[in-house]
Amino acid sequence: MPTALVTGATAGIGLEFARQLAARGDDLVLVARDAARLASVAAELESSYRVAVEVLPADLTSLDELARVETRLADRARPVDVLVNNAGFGLKERFLDNPIDVEQAQQDVLVRAVLRLTHAALGGMVERRTGGVINVSSVAAFLPRGTYSAAKAWVNSFSAWAHHEYGAQGVTVMALCPGFVKTEFHQRLGVDRDASAPKPLWLEADRLVREALADFDRGRPMSIPSKRYKAIVAATRLVPGGVLQRFQSLGRK
Repeated sequence: MPTALVTGATAGIGLEFARQLAARGDDLVLVARDAARLASVAAELESSYRVAVEVLPADLTSLDELARVETRLADRARPVDVLVNNAGFGLKERFLDNPIDVEQAQQDVLVRAVLRLTHAALGGMVERRTGGVINVSSVAAFLPRGTYSAAKAWVNSFSAWAHHEYGAQGVTVMALCPGFVKTEFHQRLGVDRDASAPKPLWLEADRLVREALADFDRGRPMSIPSKRYKAIVAATRLVPGGVLQRFQSLGRK
């Protein structure tokens, strides 16, 4: 059976990836910080889909704990066929209002973990000439919105390069760029979801992941869900960066 490793697998997009991959018959390795919640999700998936589920509690801001996930990905005796780099979080305050350690922790999860886990997974995939990586990015990557957007822009660039570099060797690397998705993300951020964006911009996680997996199966380097977000991304490419920056600044404290 193919095996997929999903980070941030206990809620939101990560949990939906775990469910849909299990429904396809993939065995799973689930990574998240909350060991109790991991065990509960694993039991649910094993019961519902009759797949094997391994849990790997890890805080990806810790190099030692991140290394344990890298070791699992690099294990040639237990190959991982699909890596979903989904773990992440946002920050509510503006850059100078956050302690630098908090900003660094965000970058550790959004950039360093993606870099190191992809590196660990690709070696075996290239040897087997099969497999792939889905890096969960964001539509924010196309907008000048602080360090979160900057990190996601890096994810897009890195994924596009890796897709080109290793595609001929049978490996797909895809950036998934969701917009507003109905998950716990904004709740954890301490932001009122209803006030964050108009209702038509909110996507359901199951639809997002279904479209993402279809794009991944087609070998696409990027997945942007729904026509509305494809149009938004197309528009950002036509508007000068300075104009976008001024627009994003409207309404800030």
